[in-house]
Amino acid sequence: MTKTFALKLLRPNGAHAVVGVPYAWLLLFFALPFLIVLRISFSEMEAVRVGDIFNYSDGTLSLRLRVANYLFLGQDDLYLRAYLSSLRYAALTTIGCLAIGYPFAYFMARSKPSHQPLLMMLVMLPFWTSFLLRVYAWKVLLSPGGWVATPIHALGLDRLLAALGLIEAPGLLMHTPFSLLVGMVYTYLPFMVLPLYATLSKLDVRLLEAAADLGATPWSTFWRITVPLSRRGIVAGAMLVFIPCVGEYVTPELLGGPRTLMIGRVLWDEFFGNNDWPLASAIAVLLCLLVLLPMALYNRAQAEEARP
Repeated sequence: MTKTFALKLLRPNGAHAVVGVPYAWLLLFFALPFLIVLRISFSEMEAVRVGDIFNYSDGTLSLRLRVANYLFLGQDDLYLRAYLSSLRYAALTTIGCLAIGYPFAYFMARSKPSHQPLLMMLVMLPFWTSFLLRVYAWKVLLSPGGWVATPIHALGLDRLLAALGLIEAPGLLMHTPFSLLVGMVYTYLPFMVLPLYATLSKLDVRLLEAAADLGATPWSTFWRITVPLSRRGIVAGAMLVFIPCVGEYVTPELLGGPRTLMIGRVLWDEFFGNNDWPLASAIAVLLCLLVLLPMALYNRAQAEEARP
């Protein structure tokens, strides 16, 4: 009996392997680096290296945690403003991607099956070029005389953008909140379209036909049937867009201006400008908690809702 049980434990199990590989990946490339950053956040910066939180002397191992980095983050309003600004731009980017991506995903799901691969390729086409090249291209398009800036000026939309506070003055589109939002929406739009398309393509069309037979208008059918049934795709797309946008650095650096304060740029300045790795690590830890905590609460609520 004991020998048989031991053989079962040693025998490779396909289900355990399928589950174990993703867990090993997360442990190696997320949990372990996060613990390293967490350790640095409780350290103190010495001359050219980060001090160790463990100290062994005279047979005694002591643990020294420096919480001054976290206390400093609460005292200086620069970091609070950077966090709030990052959340605001991430939320606006998510809303913009949803407003543009939902109609496109709906059109893809309702188009002919023979046309869907082509539409899918059009969504994935931007990934065929470098991310930096695409961001730099927007610098050319939004500069004076660019293909995007010219019609905006001709239609007088720059005056509307200036009235909304998205640009400093008519004609100045680059290095403004407007150019930052355009670049971020363009960059993360496929991450919104793909989950929505996956959800909408599985929608039972018979429900829409039944609603029409009962006298529902197309608009009422859309809001009361299509949108609720595509909620999972909306949430998945929103997470895929919102989470990386909070810590975005490249797009704010290239397209944003002095008014576009984001936590990614603050992290860069602390790491490589001020050479204060413990403080930068504390900022990164709080940023991870700021993103992961709402996700954990949402997943818990979803699990409780699905529980019979």
